Amino acid sequence: MKKRFATTALAIPTLLVLAGCTIMTSPTTSPDGLSGGRPGYVIGYLDPADLPNAQKFLPPPPAAGSASLASDEETYSATRKLRGTPRWALATKDADLTFPNAAQTFSCALGLTISPEQTPHLNMLVRRVRADASRANDKAKDLYKRQRPYLAHGDTSCTPQEKHKNDSYPSGHSSIGWAWALVLAEIAPDRADRIFSRGLAFGESRVVCGVHWKSDVEAGRVVGASAVSRLHANPVFAAQLELARKEIEAARAAPAQLPLDCAAEERALSIKP
Repeated sequence: MKKRFATTALAIPTLLVLAGCTIMTSPTTSPDGLSGGRPGYVIGYLDPADLPNAQKFLPPPPAAGSASLASDEETYSATRKLRGTPRWALATKDADLTFPNAAQTFSCALGLTISPEQTPHLNMLVRRVRADASRANDKAKDLYKRQRPYLAHGDTSCTPQEKHKNDSYPSGHSSIGWAWALVLAEIAPDRADRIFSRGLAFGESRVVCGVHWKSDVEAGRVVGASAVSRLHANPVFAAQLELARKEIEAARAAPAQLPLDCAAEERALSIKP
């Protein structure tokens, strides 16, 4: 009898620990308690110590007189021809990382609406991934302090109301867009080609806007991929990823009309300099 009681007593703390783990890893769809100190933003899944340090693995930005910098300049010059076109307008839209606006970025590629009402876990997934993919750039940005192309040329960007610092390398928007693409393609593999195409275009929008060099965007995608690799070790992210997958399956079972003009988006993306 005493032995049985001892075994049961030992099991109780174990059950409590397991219950605690379940609570800790249960993902929320509410931004309450997740404020990042900026209106419209939430914190990511990763603790600061768990973020990849882009300063450690990215090469420096292209040096003066290099072929890479010449390629950056050529691309910048070519994309100025897109000013005033639908591609310019889409790049302006892509610059907005606040929610709910940013949630629509991949809606056409996915073929469904991402929103807190219709897909709450998917919506929170992209919101929190945004934070992690963005913060992973901070140390490299602070190290290199690269001047943005429109400032280097005394030009204007597609978002003239936005004031930029000399922190062009790597591109935070590009790391976010590519992290989104990797995560969404994982939970909707049948739409992966469309999703990857949109993820690439999201980064290219930064070049179209004139706020990033081509090499900034390429480096940003590397940072975004590194952030996603770290996220897969996070239990809350893994749980929310699976719940988002189920939401996508449910949404496809009861399809609704997209509120976006996806044909117009496709036409805009087809415009090249």
